[in-house]
Amino acid sequence: MHYDKSFLLKHCNSIMSFYDPRVIDSRGGYHQNFHDDGSIFNDGFKHLVSSTRMVVNYATAASVLDRPQYLEFAQHGLDYIENVHWQTSSQGYAWTLQHNTPTDMTQQAYGYAFVLLAYAAVCKAGLVGDSTQLHVIYERLEKRFWQAEYGLYADTISVDGELSDYRGQNANMHLCEAMIAAFEACKNSIFLEKANLLARNICARQADLSNGLVWEHFTSDFGIDWEYNKDDPKNLYRPWGFQPGHQTEWAKLLLQLNGYSPDQWLVDKAQYLFDTAYEQAWDSELGGLIYGFNLQGEWCDDDKYFWVQAESIAAAAMLYQQTEQAKYLAQYEQLWSYCWEHFVDHEFGAWFRVLRRDNIRYSKQKSAAGAKCDYHTLGAFMAIIELM
Repeated sequence: MHYDKSFLLKHCNSIMSFYDPRVIDSRGGYHQNFHDDGSIFNDGFKHLVSSTRMVVNYATAASVLDRPQYLEFAQHGLDYIENVHWQTSSQGYAWTLQHNTPTDMTQQAYGYAFVLLAYAAVCKAGLVGDSTQLHVIYERLEKRFWQAEYGLYADTISVDGELSDYRGQNANMHLCEAMIAAFEACKNSIFLEKANLLARNICARQADLSNGLVWEHFTSDFGIDWEYNKDDPKNLYRPWGFQPGHQTEWAKLLLQLNGYSPDQWLVDKAQYLFDTAYEQAWDSELGGLIYGFNLQGEWCDDDKYFWVQAESIAAAAMLYQQTEQAKYLAQYEQLWSYCWEHFVDHEFGAWFRVLRRDNIRYSKQKSAAGAKCDYHTLGAFMAIIELM
């Protein structure tokens, strides 16, 4: 049985042990690009998403895994966000860096979500004395991205300061996640209220436009954009099609919100999103959840991504805890058995990033800046541990 606290603790420690000896970059921040064996490639390239997510990994693991030395790792990463990613001259965060020099200063709400999440994590861990920076980042989000008439955030501001017409659910989903974490860190109701608003507007209002499931892409007035990236279903941040992993990730967030502000619609919607995604996306022949399906429920991308499995494991555990329905425990175990066989690297540690449908790796790149740092695996499993 994988539904066991000692098993999850041991596995989280094994993932951390892959990163611990090699993640600190003495020139600042973290190394972010690793082959399966831990060797580094593309040295010097860093991404805001990985920089922030690694801070979350270490700040959270310090308490959940009872490893106080991880606070030093988290502080090292936080310093880099504050002193290198943050560019005082332009008052913005560098999206990417090469040898500590910005290469892309596009401002992304998705990136700000993880900056907020990182500060929430270090606040909970006691690395910062108060919640001041949480409110500073919140105000930046409100000023730059918030669209009150729609109750959702816009996505992208160009280097020239122009707001893109693109609107998406992904940034709003991770902002909901960050708002929950900010509320947990400082108990200010403004964050919980915003998280609930984002959840309802994406999972109820917007999902009603797409048969109850969460669609990824919208026009500037938050109408459904059925064509965006239709020719690019494997896009890293904005793939076309229904994303099973985002349905189950939303299920997890809805259940977290239900723990703080109980409302039956949160549980009902979480079940609908998870159940539909699992039914449509589970590969009954080769195992695992595929990456994307179209409007007719047909697979448009049958690759297997690590984060889809991890977020679904967390959602299944939470659904089992909140509904006591045995099918969710069975699906949790089914997912874990599949991942244990195909995604967990039993030789070098951590998880592989992406597999073909036949569960063969595309490459020997285990972690890549902006794409993977085992944030989803560690976050999912540590969340289950805390609920246990």
